[in-house]
Amino acid sequence: MIHYLLDTNIVSEGARPQPNARVRERYQAHEHECAIASPVWHELVYGVERLVPSRRRNMLTRYLEDVVQATLPILPYDATAAQWHSRERARLERLGRPRPWADGMIASVAATQNLILVTRNTADFADFDGLRLENWFD
Repeated sequence: MIHYLLDTNIVSEGARPQPNARVRERYQAHEHECAIASPVWHELVYGVERLVPSRRRNMLTRYLEDVVQATLPILPYDATAAQWHSRERARLERLGRPRPWADGMIASVAATQNLILVTRNTADFADFDGLRLENWFD
């Protein structure tokens, strides 16, 4: 059963030469309970596609294909998520605290699937109503 939705910065950590030990340990303890949202998949692929051809780009492409896509379910940004996102986006704009579009999409998948969003950037998601957050770097 999925309990955690991983943000881009958590997934990216696994491709580092020396991944953060806390993130690695928490992921290993919960790897069968984790998924990513389709906007996270977009951010990961887009980041690699922007790189010039190189050994690093090849390594990251293999990481995305062989590790991320092969082991993590990719949850869609669907109509339910879009409706939640629209309401939160309007509410936050009225409060003068608009959030980036991608953050809202990721938050909406977590919220509508009743998942804990795991991110290093908890402050980026703190204004979303009812969103549960964890920082595995702490």
